[in-house]
Amino acid sequence: MSFLSVLNQYAWEEIHREIQSVYPWAVPRVLRKDPPISLQDLKVLLSPACRPYLPELVYRSQQITRQRFGDTIHLFIPIYLSNECHNICTYCGFSLTNRSIRRITLTPKQIEAEARAVRQMGFEHVLIVTGEAWTVVHPEYLRQALRILKKYFVHVSVEVQPLQEEHYRMLRSEGLHAVVLYQETYSQEVYRQYHLKGRKRNFAFRIETPERAGRAGIRKFGLGILLGLTEEWQTDSWFLALHLDYLRRHFWRMFFSVAFPRLRPAEGFATPAKVVSDLEYVQLLSAFRLFDPDLEIVLSTRERPQFRDFLFTVGVTTISAGSRTEPGAYALHTHALRQFEIADNRSPQEIIRVLQQKNLQPVWKDWEPALV
Repeated sequence: MSFLSVLNQYAWEEIHREIQSVYPWAVPRVLRKDPPISLQDLKVLLSPACRPYLPELVYRSQQITRQRFGDTIHLFIPIYLSNECHNICTYCGFSLTNRSIRRITLTPKQIEAEARAVRQMGFEHVLIVTGEAWTVVHPEYLRQALRILKKYFVHVSVEVQPLQEEHYRMLRSEGLHAVVLYQETYSQEVYRQYHLKGRKRNFAFRIETPERAGRAGIRKFGLGILLGLTEEWQTDSWFLALHLDYLRRHFWRMFFSVAFPRLRPAEGFATPAKVVSDLEYVQLLSAFRLFDPDLEIVLSTRERPQFRDFLFTVGVTTISAGSRTEPGAYALHTHALRQFEIADNRSPQEIIRVLQQKNLQPVWKDWEPALV
């Protein structure tokens, strides 16, 4: 049984109704529980009834995060290799419909130049990012890129199009550290509204990607939803937790991370169905910390500096810094098509100073491969 068959056993409207109808007296009862809390309890912490208890929820999240992860924050940076994409997604700057802006796919020589520039910043963990153009950024291209980048970095992860199991096996044999792939939304109806053309329109193939990666022996997988695609962010978040719960039980050797990116301005940008507020974002992040105390929670430069600084102390364990969202941005200065506008433009050194002021220790790599 795949997760898709599990997902199809639940009615979106019913889960939404259960979350919205939580009584206020249920919240203190859940907050008093020792984590991890259940999927049913997570509905309580995601509900509107939890909003008056947000200070207590945040405190619990802070407390649990420090207990499990210490005073550390892991750093990584994305390296965009290509903005070629064959999909039409109405919220993404890489959408095929954006024909007037320069498309670039880095050559091996250009990848090496980017690697040297990023390594000089101090990073030891990078995330390869590309558009979904199968004929351009195919598995063999990714293997060549991985061979170049692993000469410079301890950890190389990928956020690319969904691959077949044999392709993940191939990349794992080359030393791939982790795979990141966001479902964007777990509502199949909403998913179809935003993904109009291309392989990404195949909801089933995308949602079963973590299982293919798990069978291939990938050690770590990153899940996520794009906040703003649906008005019912609590429901979408709960289904993300359901997915995580399924994967933990079926692939217990894997590590997992989650991220909750909010829609950002981009060429071809779609107006968000729901603007998730800062308070709602804090509630979501803190609720997931109680749901899974060992979960890696990732925060990108989509969020503005002041808000990021606050979240560093709430439940976040991994952050990007100094990010650029176009290929060749660090060494080549290509001024190519960007995937989206970032909000936090501070340098890695500025971010490190903020972390140190908050008595947090920046960590440049995840774990030592020789000890695994």
